Amino acid sequence: MRDSTQGSRDIRILGAGSEEYKRVLQSTLYLFGTFAILAYAAGLEVARGYVGLALPLGVLLLLLGRFLVRRWVARQRHRGRFRRRLLLVGGPKAVRHIFQTLDSEAGAGYAPVAAALPGYKARREDYLPIPVSTDLDTVEDLVALVEERDLEAVVITSGHSFVPGDVRRLGWELQERGVSLIMAPALVDVAGPRLHTQPLAGLPLIHLSTPRLSEGKAFVKRGFDVVASGLGLIIISPLLIAVAIAVKATDGGPVLFRQERIGLGGRPFTMLKFRSMVVDAEKIRQRLVSDGGDADVLFKMKDDPRITKVGRFIRRTSIDELPQLVNVLRGDMSLVGPRPHLPHEVEAYDQYVHRRFLVKPGITGLWQVSGRSDLPWEEAVRLDLYYVENWSILGDLVILGRTVKAVIAADGAY
Repeated sequence: MRDSTQGSRDIRILGAGSEEYKRVLQSTLYLFGTFAILAYAAGLEVARGYVGLALPLGVLLLLLGRFLVRRWVARQRHRGRFRRRLLLVGGPKAVRHIFQTLDSEAGAGYAPVAAALPGYKARREDYLPIPVSTDLDTVEDLVALVEERDLEAVVITSGHSFVPGDVRRLGWELQERGVSLIMAPALVDVAGPRLHTQPLAGLPLIHLSTPRLSEGKAFVKRGFDVVASGLGLIIISPLLIAVAIAVKATDGGPVLFRQERIGLGGRPFTMLKFRSMVVDAEKIRQRLVSDGGDADVLFKMKDDPRITKVGRFIRRTSIDELPQLVNVLRGDMSLVGPRPHLPHEVEAYDQYVHRRFLVKPGITGLWQVSGRSDLPWEEAVRLDLYYVENWSILGDLVILGRTVKAVIAADGAY
């Protein structure tokens, strides 16, 4: 039976994801509700002002306290503490993916220390920086390895050779030793709310709901965009005027840079930015590419000679993006969304990448707060598609918060 904290201290959620905050809030409301019922039943006099103050203040302090604890736990986990030692079991590709994911998310508290590839021969391309065994073909072999390495959990992913009976028996053996069994299906980049489990004759069926932006959610997102961009333009208008004067004074060229980008539904629109490059930047770009510059889909250079002195500052601080608030107000863009791409970039896309056009492009997004120009093309695409598939208003607020942090740190900006 779950305790009064609603499982908010469960090791499986502690320090990772929003579920922890949700359970803290649920347990607080549960306790206040119980207190109110008992007070009413006992005929106790409780001042309404006290309840009206204690509930919101208590919730705020609890969430703040949990946030600080999470930050401390995350730092400790990145230093190698408070992490559960894992054995990864499955096929080579699946195990490699699980390892890379868990290793990059150290704050979640998992530390893969060994891998087993039952039924596979070791190959050079299957190399992992942890011990890999290919001769563990039975439940007894896995249990022996767990005991030998003092492991705390076993993760089974796709590609393993065990039948359902073997997995059940492994679970029993691990339970006797206080070791957890974790099943990791071959699903990637899927947010929790889209997953629903249906037990059927002892078989857990995982339903994956179709991603869609309903009319109600689209209305909320659009309303938030209009209000936030409108207020933002009013508040930062002195800054916009100052930057416009500085850009104009640089070389007398235009203040704004207008460029055709591809938006919702694959439709083109004119995106606005403060001009940060010399006037004939596009001609110079063609020469740079022909001279051996980065010619992939996303053309970026850390020491781009086309950027002006003022431009270098406004790009590093992302001030050059601020005119896009006008695009948001017009309805061409959203505050948060995939990166708006150029027509010639879109022509180079694989067909599945066109799913980015199911939502409006954004001033910021997962791609921008995860490294920006430092990210390879494939990772940028993955993050944009993840956003499209798993959009939520809470997720947008989190991304906006991370954007502030990324701008201050100038992560990947050039």
